[in-house]
Amino acid sequence: MKTISERLEDDRAILMDGATGTELESRGVSMHNIAWSGIAVATDPDIVRQVHLDYIRAGAEIIITNTFATGRNMLRLAGEESRTEEVNLQAARLALQAREEAGVAKSTARDGSWQTAPDSVWVAGSISPMSGGLGDEANPSATQMRSDFEEQAELLAESGVDFLILEMIRDIDFACVALEAATGTGLPVWVGFSCDRAKDGGICMAPAIHDEIHLAKGVAAVMAEGGTLAAVMHCEVDITGPALEIVRSVWAGPTGAYPESGFFVKPNWQFVDIIAPGDFTQRALDWIGKGARVVGGCCGIGPPHIRALAERLSVTDTNPT
Repeated sequence: MKTISERLEDDRAILMDGATGTELESRGVSMHNIAWSGIAVATDPDIVRQVHLDYIRAGAEIIITNTFATGRNMLRLAGEESRTEEVNLQAARLALQAREEAGVAKSTARDGSWQTAPDSVWVAGSISPMSGGLGDEANPSATQMRSDFEEQAELLAESGVDFLILEMIRDIDFACVALEAATGTGLPVWVGFSCDRAKDGGICMAPAIHDEIHLAKGVAAVMAEGGTLAAVMHCEVDITGPALEIVRSVWAGPTGAYPESGFFVKPNWQFVDIIAPGDFTQRALDWIGKGARVVGGCCGIGPPHIRALAERLSVTDTNPT
């Protein structure tokens, strides 16, 4: 099996999974007011594992652990700090188990569209550089955050994930601290930037913790500290394309895109005006055509979207014209 870095050197685009947290919510898993979907690996492990498995069966080559909200910085505020090690190791274990199960499974998926699992599936360990809970209920010191990030990065690396991915980057300082912690494990580290329209009509990192930071400035500052891929994630579909162009203007390495659809009303995702799988596929193919090496989905994007894109990518690989 190739490493994820070797896979990035192939000509073919890499298909990432869709959202984990919102997919759990859609399947009836309760969302915590601060730790969101993080505790689900303890309360509903079978559903978490099934979500990962469904994405693999849909054609995803990368699945992301349900650890966006399981750093000590999140769990401390949620009253679950003592479970930090348990929850992170369990989240990684469930993703790795899904990969193992998919590797031997040969039956078709429930909708009959899946035939065999991908030859290779990589597991990415998610880390969120948010300063506190979902609403940034706390603003700890950089020293505290460094310790929290190092702990989570080490737990995920020790669990056997293939690489780490920093998600919802919207602040330079915390992002650089998290990036230093993640690269310290020796694993490849991808960086996912979230963005929105700025007051002046440009594109900024969002939701901003303090002042608006234009995306070009943020990407340039963070990626200068390390990281092997810069992605635009958890952004509206319409913003994703222009944001990718900005990323490419300041970053010469590989890029990716995994947008959201719908909106958040704490602690639940609102599945309103979700983009149709076919429309999502067309947008993703356009991003690939403009240089994106990795595509997938974030909040609101589910297995049907990934399956539709996988089918189109398969056709494109077979008939490049």
